[in-house]
Amino acid sequence: MKIIIKILAVAAALWVATKLVSGITVTTETTTMQIGTLLAVALLFGVINTVLKPIIKTLGCAFYVLTLGLFALVVNAGLLLLTSWIAAQANLPFHVEGFWAAFWGAIVVGVVSWLLDLVFGD
Repeated sequence: MKIIIKILAVAAALWVATKLVSGITVTTETTTMQIGTLLAVALLFGVINTVLKPIIKTLGCAFYVLTLGLFALVVNAGLLLLTSWIAAQANLPFHVEGFWAAFWGAIVVGVVSWLLDLVFGD
């Protein structure tokens, strides 16, 4: 149940990012298709974060320490770009246009996910 709630929260955060950040788009014809795309991308983003983020944190530990954790913003942007690329390979109509859109989108997704976690709990 926790996984489903987390996927729904990330899908909602991605939707907010598509509305606030120019350069992050979901190009579908219907609302139902948009919801399905956001859920699929949220699942994909969750899998990518679960698999790659611990590896990146371990390998880039010095960068995290030197930047007082700000390197995490760059890592999150890169993971969002990777999610966009994999979504394109899977023919999902989700696209992130460049690093800065991914950077701001990762911040929006992080903040909205955090707020939803506060409201709905872990």
